[in-house]
Amino acid sequence: MTPSSLLEAVQEVVRISGDAAYRHFRTGLAVEWKTDGSEVTRADREAELAARDWIHRHFPDDAILGEELGPEGDPGQRRWLIDPIDGTRTFVRGVPLWGSLAAVEHGGSVVAGAINCPATGDLLVAALGEGCWHNGVRTSVSKTGALSKATILATDQRFVSHPSRATRWAALAGQVAVARSWGDCYGYVLVATGRAELMVDNRMRPWDVAALIPVIEEAGGKLTDWRGRRGIGSDAVATNAALAAEFRTLLGVPESDDEEHLGDA
Repeated sequence: MTPSSLLEAVQEVVRISGDAAYRHFRTGLAVEWKTDGSEVTRADREAELAARDWIHRHFPDDAILGEELGPEGDPGQRRWLIDPIDGTRTFVRGVPLWGSLAAVEHGGSVVAGAINCPATGDLLVAALGEGCWHNGVRTSVSKTGALSKATILATDQRFVSHPSRATRWAALAGQVAVARSWGDCYGYVLVATGRAELMVDNRMRPWDVAALIPVIEEAGGKLTDWRGRRGIGSDAVATNAALAAEFRTLLGVPESDDEEHLGDA
């Protein structure tokens, strides 16, 4: 059946890729190493192939950029960005906090995105003007406005490569209720569903961050890079709305100039 909207389409892509990956979860897969030092498995490749096959059948003219199999098609066309397993290091260690990501970028903007975390039972999907939906129910970021009540997250507390970021993160962590490293896409799931107020990453690729943009923004939150810019950047700072300005001041993130930009593909 052909989906009637991009919201439905992007949800189907992450459902398919997530199901393909989940079949291998906790099965003792062999791990390989890519040239950038990151881990990859048969599950990553099979999940991306399953997603690509579905896109080819339903949107044959669209371009695709995936983490494992690279680009295909005309980049000037509408483009799908796929991360079949966001959190492979988590996945291969049997920890459930990983997910499959997909997004649709058109005309320089990400117009739809979805996150499927099969092992935790969380599926989020969002499209511009259509809200953010968690397991079929509309969701939103928290209304928490007190720093002392906030939960802040990072993919890895060793994420900070610049000394000033490390200092600011440590100072912020001392002022909040909870500071954890529930990382990769799962941290953004928690922000979008009101279970955390801040999630940060120090290194992102286009397929890592694209889906997060509509998910966080349609849930009423704010997502920028560490320079305060919206769009597909090389890192990310996601917050609820009530604490957005305070978090960014404490982390040294400039006010957003609302300039959308695309990361290197």
